[in-house]
Amino acid sequence: MRVALAQVITGRDLADNLRLLEEYARLAKDGGAELVVFPEAMMRAFGNSLLDIAEPLDGPWAGRVRALADELQLVIVAGMFTPGSPSTTGARRVRNTLLATGPGVETSYDKIHLFDAFGFAESDTVEAGTDPVTFDAGGLTFGLATCYDIRFPALFTANADRGAVVNIVSASWGSGPGKAEQWQLLARARAVDTTTFVLACGQGDPATQGVEPKGAAPTGVGYSAVVSPFGQVLEALDGEPGLIFYDLDPAVVEEARQKLPVLANRRRF
Repeated sequence: MRVALAQVITGRDLADNLRLLEEYARLAKDGGAELVVFPEAMMRAFGNSLLDIAEPLDGPWAGRVRALADELQLVIVAGMFTPGSPSTTGARRVRNTLLATGPGVETSYDKIHLFDAFGFAESDTVEAGTDPVTFDAGGLTFGLATCYDIRFPALFTANADRGAVVNIVSASWGSGPGKAEQWQLLARARAVDTTTFVLACGQGDPATQGVEPKGAAPTGVGYSAVVSPFGQVLEALDGEPGLIFYDLDPAVVEEARQKLPVLANRRRF
């Protein structure tokens, strides 16, 4: 199955971000992909209000993505924001949601691990998800994860326990000393932990386009990558926007699980 990772840089305007998604989805389709992964915050970049644009999965933004996936006969995975329930103090919240839609696929994942780190508090405005999510496409099972989730191996092994041979991670990774290196390391580690392919798709680095970050909002560092079940980086980008392709072969996962049966060998404590 040929997949594509679209490393883009989103902004404030929802319509502009949809146009960007459509442009890269069509490029992915033209390149032979059956599935294309977009970053977290594809609907609107962090650093902008999210409460006023969150909408349900049957709303117009998701509906346009769904219609495009149907037109192209292409599975699209993209980050958006859906309404959450109020906090215990009554404050309004959203959910940080990954939409997966396309031929035979219609599901969504709400980010479980919220980014309360490096001086940023996602939990102030975001309601955490509770359950792992997997879906089937092209004869393969995919697990879903979002950004900070990549630091928590248990979610990835939970996806593998549900049959995932590929883990998708969509992100808008925060910049800072050593952060890009951590992103790269963690993608490789989660692949080896679970003997799955990891498709790590992040927002590109705005600084590569002459845009300096404002505030603490995580707006992306780039370095999207396809990682093998043995932790080998098979395809990768730097900080610039771009599109990469890879042909996933489930036989590679079978080989890894025979040679390195970490899922079978692990002990639960």
